Parts: sequence; C-alpha cells; structure tokens
Amino acid sequence: MKDMVYDKSCEEEGIGLSNEETKTEIRQEPNEAERQERIVKQVARELSLALKQIRTTISLLDEGNTIPFIARYRKEMTGELDENQLREIEDRVVYLRNLEDRKVEVIRIIDEQDKLTEDLQAAITSAVKLQEVEDLYRPYRQKRKTRASVAKERGLEPLSIWIWSQPKQGDALKEAESYVNAELGVDSAEAAIQGALDILAENIADDAAIRQWVRRYTLDHGMLTSEAKDAEQESVYENYYSYRELAKKMPPHRILAINRGEREGILKVGLEVVPDSIYNYVAGQVIKGSSVVQDLLRSVIEDAYKRLIAPSIEREVRAEMTEKGEQQAISIFAGNLRSLLLQAPIKGRRVLGVDPAYRTGCKLAVVDDTGKLLEVAVTYPTPPNNKKREAAEKFKQLIAQYGIELIVIGNGTASRETEQFVAEVIADIGDSSLAYLIVNEAGASVYSASKLAQEEFPDLDVAERSAASIARRVQDPLAELVKIEPKAIGVGQYQHDVSQKHLDESLKDVVESAVNHVGVDVNTASSALLSYVAGINATIAKNIVKYREENGKFSNRRQLQKVPRLGAKTYEQSVGFIRIPGGENPLDRTPIHPESYAVVDRLLAELNISAHDLGTKAAMEALSVSNIDELAAKLEVGVPTLKDILDSLQRPGRDPRDELPLPVFRKDVLKIEDLAPGMELQGTVRNVIDFGAFVDIGIKSDGLVHISQLRSGFVKHPMDVVSVGDNVTVWVLNIDLKKGRVGLTMKPPAEAQSQA
Repeated sequence: MKDMVYDKSCEEEGIGLSNEETKTEIRQEPNEAERQERIVKQVARELSLALKQIRTTISLLDEGNTIPFIARYRKEMTGELDENQLREIEDRVVYLRNLEDRKVEVIRIIDEQDKLTEDLQAAITSAVKLQEVEDLYRPYRQKRKTRASVAKERGLEPLSIWIWSQPKQGDALKEAESYVNAELGVDSAEAAIQGALDILAENIADDAAIRQWVRRYTLDHGMLTSEAKDAEQESVYENYYSYRELAKKMPPHRILAINRGEREGILKVGLEVVPDSIYNYVAGQVIKGSSVVQDLLRSVIEDAYKRLIAPSIEREVRAEMTEKGEQQAISIFAGNLRSLLLQAPIKGRRVLGVDPAYRTGCKLAVVDDTGKLLEVAVTYPTPPNNKKREAAEKFKQLIAQYGIELIVIGNGTASRETEQFVAEVIADIGDSSLAYLIVNEAGASVYSASKLAQEEFPDLDVAERSAASIARRVQDPLAELVKIEPKAIGVGQYQHDVSQKHLDESLKDVVESAVNHVGVDVNTASSALLSYVAGINATIAKNIVKYREENGKFSNRRQLQKVPRLGAKTYEQSVGFIRIPGGENPLDRTPIHPESYAVVDRLLAELNISAHDLGTKAAMEALSVSNIDELAAKLEVGVPTLKDILDSLQRPGRDPRDELPLPVFRKDVLKIEDLAPGMELQGTVRNVIDFGAFVDIGIKSDGLVHISQLRSGFVKHPMDVVSVGDNVTVWVLNIDLKKGRVGLTMKPPAEAQSQA
C-alpha cells in the first residue's frame, strides 16, 4: 500500500501517516496515550481507513462489544465497516499492542546495559514489525558461548577494533603479535587475527540493516529446492523429488506440501541463494576504501554470511513462507466453511438418513420436518452381508410409514454401494417425488461420540446418532454443523499442517459470523447453536435452554433478561440476533434491535401502518420509501440503521439462506464407466482449494475443475468463481479409469473450442 502524505486536515478525515511522519513523533519516554495513537495511525495506514474509524472501533472493542454487534448495530459510529474489516482491525491492534509491550521490554533491557542511545531508541520505537525489533535487539541479547564470545574472553576485542578501523598503513600480523598469550589460548598471531575476525563476523551478522536487506534479497531471489532422501521410495511427493522454484513465487499449497514431505522424512529441503550480490552489498556497507586489512574484511564478510547469517535467514524466510501458506490454507478453510454453513436448508420434508457401512450394516434414522427423531433401524444391503431383499423391504416400509420424500446418504465408507441400492429402491417404488442426496458426512463421527450427542440421543449408539446427524444436515446445515468442532468438518486444504490455534480462532469467528447472520430461534435452538450468538457463552446458552424447559417457550425478547447470568451487556450484544417467531411483538422475529423499537414505532406511524401489518402487500408498498435521507433526519436516526430497519420490516422472519439454490437431487446412479468426454452434467461443489474445485457429479470420487477450467480469462483464485454448495453445470474433460479420476470444465464446449 502506498504511503499517504499527512497534514493536519487528515486528522479526522482520514488517513494513514507515512513512516517518516511516525518517526518525527518519537519521544524519549512515550506514554500510554502516545503508544495508543501510534497504533491507531499504523492501523489506519495499513488498512487505508480513517483515523476516526480506527479510534471508534478500538474503543467499542475495548468496551466489550462483539464484532457481529458492532458490524450490525454500530454502523454510524464505524462508518459502516463490515465484519472482515473489524476483524482485521482487531487482529492488527492485538499484534501492535503486543509489539509495543515488546518494545518497552527491549528498551528496558538495553538501557540496563547502559547501551541505549537516542538513535537506537528511536529505531526501536518506530519499528512496525516484531522482526525489526528483534533485529535491533539481537546485538544486546544474551548469547550462549560463541566463537566471538570466546575471542572476547581472550582479550581480542581491541584487535578487532583495530581491524574495523581499516588502517591505511601497518601490518595485521605484527599488530596481532602483542595479543599472543598461551595462557588465554592464543598461541599465535594467526590465532589472534582469527579470533578478532570471529568478533567482527558476529558484529556484521547482528547488524539489523544488513540482516533486513539479506532477508529480503533471499526471499526475492532464493530458490527453494527439494530432493528425495530415497529416490526409489514411492510416495505422494514424487513431484518434488527433484524440484526447484523461486521462493517468492511458490503458491501456498505447494509450500505446505513440501513442508509436509520434509516433516515426514521423505524430502530434503533447502534454500539456495547465489551469494555474490550479498557479498557486494555487505562489502559496500563495511569496507570504506583500500586498507591493509581489506582482504581480511572480505574474508570476514564471507564467513559472517555463510556461517552466521545464511542459516538463520533461511530459517526466517522459510518461516515467513510457511506463515504465508498457513494464512492461505486457513483463509480457504474459513471461506469454504462459511459457504457450507450457509447452504440452503431443505425445509418441510421428512428425511431418511443413512450412515453407510459394510460389515456393521447401514444405520437408518427417520426425522420429521422439524428434525425430531422418529425411528432408527439397521439394514445390510452391502458386502459382505448382501441382504438386499430384507433391506429393501425395510426401506420401503419406512418410506411408506413416514411419508419420506428425501433419502440422505453419508459419503463415507460403502456410500456408493449404498447409493446404488437406494437408486434401485426408488426405481422399484416408482414415486416421482422421492429422491436421494449424497452429503458430506465429515465430522459426523466426532459429533456422535460427543457429550452433546449423548445428551441429545442417550438411547442410541454412536452409528445411529451419526445417521440422525446426517439426516438433519440437509434440513438445517447451520444448526447441525455447529455441534461439530469446525476443523473436523473437512472443507479445506492442509488444515492439519497449520497452526491449530490460529485455525481454531479463525473457524470459530466464521461460525459466529454465520450464526449471527442467519439469526437464532431461541425456542428451538440447541445450546451449541446459542453459544455462537454474539455475547453468549456456553454457560449462558445452557441456562437459556434450561429456562426454556422449565418455563416454557419465550414469548418476547425481554424474558431473556430473566435467564441466570445473562446480564445487561450480554443482553445488549445478543438480543438482536435472537428471534421469537409467533411472539407477542412482531418485531421480535426480525433482526431489529430493541434499542431501535422506538424508531420503528415512529416510522410505522409516519407511514400509517401497524406492526401487525408486516408481511402484507400494503405494508411492503408503504415501506418501499425512496426519500431515505429525508426520512432518517425526520426520525432522528442514522441512514444505515434506517436502511436495515426498512429491509427487516419488508421481509420479517426472512431466512437469508432461503434465497440460495437447493442441492442437486438424484434418482439414479452414475458410474465413471458411463462418462465420456464432452458429456454435460449437473454437480455440487464440495470443496474449493488453491488450484481448483472438486465437484460431486454423482460418481464415487468428486471430479476436479482445475482453476484454468473455471471460466474464460484469468482467475486469481477459484473462490472468486465458485463456493462450497454451489450447483454448477460441468462438462467431462478427461477420464482416468485406472486412478478413478475425472477432469471437468465449466467452460461450455463451444467456448472451449473457440479458445483452443
């Protein structure tokens, strides 16, 4: 991001400051207010946001407000920042506050050594990255025993100073003779010179400016290499058995793949850099001209780089590359998870859920249109039992008894054999309204063995609980999937290779965002779902469910204030995201916050309609106002808030997921042998990764649409084109029967031929 020029008028209008401006504001002992302002300006510069927006957001967060609450109900205060922007601000503020604490600690330690100068303090204070601070602190850090520290103990530091002064005349060997001391371990003049050079090598390696330049050069010009430890060994890493790529151009998924291969002991990985430019740069910083020690200094530069700088810089650069890979992997997982959670619910259908298996049989669970479990059973239509006739009778009996309209099959072990059997049953019944669906069952086993599942279904075994979960997933994906640890849902890439702490935090934010985007019916929601409502923790969620069980359904939002431990702040943060369909107040089923109910009353009076008219054609017409700015001023409310109120009143009780397309229902089975290049198919996107998207087209394995086949023209990332849960039209590109792989394209055949 290009730095912006600062002047006094920018203070509230908006803008970040340049690094130069930040540096001019350094004080000898910055107080807390100055530190806070420095953070505000740094975040504003990084995110290209107004200083006022940053200050207000930080203040709201420090007051204990949640991100969903701020994004939805404090738009006027933040300038309508969305959740992503607010989380960016929160993340950067946490980082920069920790950075400020580290600066204070480093300055204190250096000052205690009586080595703190004004320039050094200014450099530390103005640093915007932790790495910069650590580079500046490096020369003053307590070190374990090194060749340089041994040389200092032997009294060779004065000789190193003499060499560093780069004298025009004299002889280094003669100068070194006076430092020969057998008792100290200096046996010769050559040994003395070597010790002095060791001191200088460490000084060069500890120079912050040199390290920063070498780090950047290494990242820009370094070649990441990998080779097999055993070239004869077969593995999934064979593409990297003899591999070279410019480090800065490596895509994140490749970085993580090579890291995993190295961690598993398959690959030997290194970072190659041609050092000539580095030697020349360091020489330009160190050598001041011709001197009698010029050759010694060139040798010490080479030693400093090879022995001290290169190994540590390689670790740092690879750590930076890994961080890049992890951030992308977490971002992909988070995006896919949000799409999965916000899939359209299939409402109003009785569902037969099937958890497939071979030896132990297929577990069945019937749920009604509200998700209530009606019956469980087990059948054995797959090998080794192959009791298809008995299984078909049981399926037909359940379908007829409960009016089943949809059969949902988990995509785990034996799913395709089960699918074939189900398709035969449907064909035999001949009911055009009956269909089946394959769903991703990732995490179902985790849920089934959880304490929550035991509480929900105490009389069922683990597999039966899994079948019930699979059935419910299509009825309300969000309500069911929140019961599962997010990272167990499995819609990412290399999620096991990234920082689990960062992954957990990111995915929790995604679930929280999705839950609050949709809203929660407080009278039907599980404690797991309620715990993701803004401001509500697991304890309060359980208290809400307990209060509901003991006192009956909530009839208005105010009753939430009677729930134990649900205090004023929690009520403020959560109440707007809680819905009460059919309650006393029609507004309680909308996203409108009770703090705005008075505004709604004035609005309805102005438009001459009643809250009980909401949803009618007359109310819709009256609420379609065009003079929003004028009306907002009259009602003494912000324009963003009024827009949200009007939208909520026009569609009271609306579920935002209802506007999304339903998944593809199937009645018959498709085999890979049935496919042919050019065949047109309908599919559902199951996973989106860096290099493409996997699409369920009804065969055993999902087909891959490579990033180059998503659409015509350049595609920066597959997520710019497709999301998990999308229904897409694809054409078969190629088929590998041996490996069971299918390549797909989303480009229509005519378009693909014209491009060819």
